[in-house]
Parts: sequence; structure tokens; C-alpha cells
Amino acid sequence: MDDQPNLRDLPLPDGIRSRFIDIVNGLRMHVLEAGYETADRPCLLLLHGFPELAFSWRKLMVPLAQAGFHVIAPDQRGYGRTTGWDGDYDGDLRAYGMLNLVRDILALVNRLGLTSVDAVIGHDAGSPVAAHCALIRPDVFKSVAMMSAPYDGPPEFPPMEPVAKPSDIHADLAALARPRKHYQWYYGTRAADADMRHCPQGIADFFRAYYHVKSADWAGNTPHLLEAWTASELAKMPTYYIMDADQDMAQTVAPFMPTADEVTACQWLTNAELAIYAGEFSRNGFQSALQWYRCMTDPGFAKDLRLFSGRTIDVPACFIAGDKDWGIYQKPGALETMQNRACTNMTHFALVPGAGHWVQQEQPQAVCDLLIEFLSSARNAKRTHP
Repeated sequence: MDDQPNLRDLPLPDGIRSRFIDIVNGLRMHVLEAGYETADRPCLLLLHGFPELAFSWRKLMVPLAQAGFHVIAPDQRGYGRTTGWDGDYDGDLRAYGMLNLVRDILALVNRLGLTSVDAVIGHDAGSPVAAHCALIRPDVFKSVAMMSAPYDGPPEFPPMEPVAKPSDIHADLAALARPRKHYQWYYGTRAADADMRHCPQGIADFFRAYYHVKSADWAGNTPHLLEAWTASELAKMPTYYIMDADQDMAQTVAPFMPTADEVTACQWLTNAELAIYAGEFSRNGFQSALQWYRCMTDPGFAKDLRLFSGRTIDVPACFIAGDKDWGIYQKPGALETMQNRACTNMTHFALVPGAGHWVQQEQPQAVCDLLIEFLSSARNAKRTHP
């Protein structure tokens, strides 16, 4: 579409350009790009999470380009300046299922004129997309780096022998002495979009509090392993994951709004940078991004992924997260399964000191160094074992 706002007001580092690519699985996809000046460079695809944008990779793109890569970060389906998606709550939900999200990225590779990329790198909700890219098309995605969200493999078929009916985790959370609810299922409710988009504190302050409380800047983040998928264990997590039952997300994070001094000290997310997120989500709303969560929590979409039951990620794999990130423990057992079974060639694993959930923004130099080390190792392995 030609009516998209001009992007020159984005506070991008020198060396990053923005452009649109038509037609990518029905989308007009907006991408940020670095290292594009030289032909035939190995390509990296960077996939953002929620509530993020391609802009979330701004601190990594130029250093990765300087290391010799062609670096591309798209606004994924439902986000930012990419268009062509249906953002209605009652619209086509299957467009946001994992198989179609992978199809988006595969189509982007095709539109770039490539047959493969050196690595697909995903953060938060972008991490499982990257993981499934590597699982489903290892011929195209030669290595994978996942951040903040461990991947524990495709869903299995139900056992042949009947098993006892599992407890209802939502009923169990609601029945706690302090009633709680899981944020992913809350994000699937019809009210969630308006709760955040039209919150009393304003969308900019919502973003500031949300980013702050999930970062290492909030002293309350002291994550640790959880023993099981039970209400009592999940309730040990902060309320931005296991919410109070009578609160929406804007109400949940409001008490954690940083002080003016804390905002000034937050060099990893300045007010000018924060305004980009607030502006994009004010324009689009959250619903299209929240459709991802509706698919992730719908058993019907899990059935689709049983097509890959028993498969593992066999390309070189890397996992990076902040050491103050509760996200890596929110699904008990996933971290261990990723390392021990789901990825057969996990060569690098790192928890970055001084970073919370937004690891690539909070500690970009450390993350960049880790990625370059991993990518170098993966390329060397490929030369040794073609």
C-alpha cells in the first residue's frame, strides 16, 4: 500500500535502511536491513516477539553487518508497517497459526532471491517461529538461534492407553487463595486489545511499565526453575506472567511504572525509542499480535504440528536469554527438553548477566558477541562436515 507513513522518522542507526517487499505470502512486508551494500553475503533473518517490532533488533543489525552478514529484520504478520493481515478478533485465525508464520518467513527468503539463509534468529514469540523454521525446512534455515523462549519440540500424539484426565490449570489458578490467571490465555480474550490500547495511563506509559518490569532494571526479577505445571508452582512467577484474576495487563504493570530518574537512566530504551512502539501499536492496536497467542493456546493448532511429531532440530542451534528473565522458566521442563532432546546439535547456551527479557536490547554487545561466535562455529562445522 502506498499510504504507509514515511519511515524516515525512525531513530535508526546509520547503516540500517527500511523498505517494503511484495508479495510475501499475501503480505506487503516491511523490513529493516543492514549489510545490503555488498552482494552475496551470508544472510541472517531476525524475528521479533511481542510486543515488539523489527525495530527491536536495531542495536544488533549494524554490528552483525560489520561482521560480514546481510541482516534482515521483518515486521512480522500483524505487526508494525507490514500490511495485508486481518486484525479482526473474529477474522481468519488460521493465518496466525505456526505453519503460516513459518510460510511467511519461507516466502520472504524466496522474495529475497535466496535458496537458504545462514541463520534464523528469534526472540520471545519469534523464537518458536525460528525453531519451527529450522525443524520444518533445515535445507533452507542452516542454523537457528532462539532467545528467551525455549523450544521443547513438536507436540506428540496422545498415548494409546487412556490416561487420567489432567487437572484444569485455569480452574486451579482461579482457586488459589490469591486467585490468578495465565497471561497467554488472557491475551486470547476479546477484551485484551482494548485493555492495553485504551488503558487509563496511556499507551506510552503502559509500554514503559511493561518493558521495565520484565527487564533486569526491576529488582523483583529473581527467576528460577519451577518444579511442575501446577498452579502453586506457576504462581511463583511475577504477575506479568501469572496475573491476578481481577486485573488486566495494563492494571498489572501500572504499579511498576519506573520513576523519572529510572527512565532517564534507561539507556537501552530511550523515550524516543519507546515512542516508536507506542506509535505503532496505537495505530494498529494489539489484536493482530494477540492472534498469535490465541493460536498458541488453541489445541486445534497443536494438532497441526503433530505432523512433525518425533522430529528434532538437527541444524546447529543456540539459546540466549537474560539471567533475570522469567520467560525461560515459564513452561516447566521446556529448557531441559530443548537441551536434551528437541535440539540434537545445540552448540551454544548462554544466560547473559544484567539482562532480563529484552536481552538483545538490554545487553546488545554481549548478545552480538555470542551470536557471532555461534555463527562462526556453525560455518566452520559446515566446512568440516559438508
